[in-house]
Amino acid sequence: MSPSIRQSKLTQVSSAVALLDRDHSILAFNERVLDWAYRVDVPLLERLRYLCIVSSNLDEFFEVRAEPHLAANQNKDEKGLYSVESFKRLAVAAHTLVAHQYALYNDDLMPALEKQGIKIVSHGERNVEQRRWVKLYFEREVRPLLIPVGLDPSHPFPQVANKSLNFIVRLSGRDAFGRENEIAIVKVPRVLPRMIRMPERVCGQTNFFVSLSSVIRAHLAELFPGRDVGQFSQFRVTRHSDLAVDEDEVKNLRTALRKGLQHRNFGQAVRLEVSAGCSEYLSAFLLKQFELPEQALYRVAGPVNLVRLTQLVDLVDAPQLCFPFYKSCYPTQLTPGLSFFDQLKQGDVLIHQPFESFDGVLAFLREAVNDPNVLAIKQTIYRTGSDAALMDLLREGVRRGKEVTVVVELKARFDEEANINWAEMLESIGAQVLYGVVGLKTHAKMMLITRREGKQLKRYAHLSTGNYNPRTARLYTDWSHLTADPLLTADLEHVFVHLASHSRLPKLNRVLLAPFYLHAKLIEKINDLAAVAASGGVGRIVAKMNALTDETLIHALIRAGQKGVKIDLIVRGACMLPAQVPGLTDNIHVRSVIGRFLEHSRVFYFRRDEVEELYLSSADWMNRNMMRRVELAWPVTDPVQRQRIIDECLVAYLHDGVDAWDLLPDGTYARVKKVGHRVAHGAQAALMVRYAGQDD
Repeated sequence: MSPSIRQSKLTQVSSAVALLDRDHSILAFNERVLDWAYRVDVPLLERLRYLCIVSSNLDEFFEVRAEPHLAANQNKDEKGLYSVESFKRLAVAAHTLVAHQYALYNDDLMPALEKQGIKIVSHGERNVEQRRWVKLYFEREVRPLLIPVGLDPSHPFPQVANKSLNFIVRLSGRDAFGRENEIAIVKVPRVLPRMIRMPERVCGQTNFFVSLSSVIRAHLAELFPGRDVGQFSQFRVTRHSDLAVDEDEVKNLRTALRKGLQHRNFGQAVRLEVSAGCSEYLSAFLLKQFELPEQALYRVAGPVNLVRLTQLVDLVDAPQLCFPFYKSCYPTQLTPGLSFFDQLKQGDVLIHQPFESFDGVLAFLREAVNDPNVLAIKQTIYRTGSDAALMDLLREGVRRGKEVTVVVELKARFDEEANINWAEMLESIGAQVLYGVVGLKTHAKMMLITRREGKQLKRYAHLSTGNYNPRTARLYTDWSHLTADPLLTADLEHVFVHLASHSRLPKLNRVLLAPFYLHAKLIEKINDLAAVAASGGVGRIVAKMNALTDETLIHALIRAGQKGVKIDLIVRGACMLPAQVPGLTDNIHVRSVIGRFLEHSRVFYFRRDEVEELYLSSADWMNRNMMRRVELAWPVTDPVQRQRIIDECLVAYLHDGVDAWDLLPDGTYARVKKVGHRVAHGAQAALMVRYAGQDD
């Protein structure tokens, strides 16, 4: 998929430089994820899981990114970032990606699964006994929960929730009152499982399933006795789901967000998915109801929600068709049984997740909670999920009389409800709960422990590129940094005070804080290296992040490259910087690494002649991170620790010959090819091998 190009409005660089389109770059990222579902060297159920991941990503893409394009199309806007043309281009790209998904699903994955004894049995494939069992299942488990709604003036088109499964039916014949209303809607409750295992006695197999939509489709007529069911189709609508809350106007952000969550499921429709065989009459009817153009209609040859196939992956007990189990080792720089506080007096500790376990972070907090000399615990929460381990520790800290302060970001997209619930729980037991700064999201990940040692108070801290979420810590690559550095921990104290009181920040020693200093400091460092390179010195930048879309930073990088700075960027997802364009960005290489684990760490390396600097950060190089979030970047000053990050997180990924994709001058990505007879090296696989057996 070729990302479209749009001309930058900035003028600092030659007008010949055009930036890549952000939304097309996001879709191109999902093409790279989908490549894992194509790969025959990947275990079969994992290939199916990657197919589901792409669908989940696409759901979020439409929920968050599609509405401005759709609005521009409806308003017939011809100019600007969002226009009729941008909507059409985006629709073509999205339709192409979806077509690839379903072709892979039908032509490759389903036949391959059937060869392994795993099958979703369609209605037409079921024998008499299987149909009898499905009918009984429908009558016992499904029908009692379905309420078909026949449309007429007293029964208007119902509210259809975001991403819910529904059926539309065209009926003939008269209803019980002698009327000829012909359209009915059947809403399918979310509580019903989407994949149902058939008993072995009716199919002779342990892994034969029926889909819920197939069960309902086969028995639609039973929902409309006395009527003839003609045309029908399953359908699913995706809605714009960004919560819009005017923080300057509301008196209680938590209350306003909870109220907003009630309406999220019924926002502006942005996409309609129907069965491939849906009639033109029914699809046109639905498009009219949801006020959508034809380009927003997606006809799919299979389930309208591929994400639900994860249930199939979870139901099948076939370890040979999954990745081998990987157990993260205990952090190698920690000594089990030795106090964290004693260890951190000797020096900082790095944890490279998921190769090393997040349990080390929980153990650090657990020791702080149980230590009578610890007086205070301060922590930020952005995404912690539903796992209660971390919250249980904070709750125990309150119970033991410690001053527990938690900055909870209520506006973490799609985690708002979980965070509101955690905030209410913590408040109810006596913790001090803060919600950050109005108008900004608190995205920084930090924990600060204050401990009495003799006549002094000492600080210990944990900082991270990733969230305090034990589940995702097993799936995402991130760095955790434990430290007792007095300058760094003093900075964190100032940041927590600022978040609580909104007082002015003093000059910080080590931390670069957004939205105050981080953006300007990064540009300053890039410009300094450009000046060094222009005068004949060595300028080098290697940066790893999830997304690069901030135009000011992009143009600073382009200028630096034109001055002779060698730049390597490892950008997992959206990247608007055009790399390797002859005469413009020759010195800039961009690659994306898509592996078994989701790349999530942010690492920024700057070299000025022989002087090296390396920062870890919670921030991507996006305008929102730099200007509308509280973010941290902090230096790793210990040469040994710095070199470890360089080796494991930069050099290893720049030499990845298995999972890496290079951004080409035309804006497309190409898988890196093995050179000569050299054995291909995968960064994640190599790190898994390196850390395997460390606990033995």
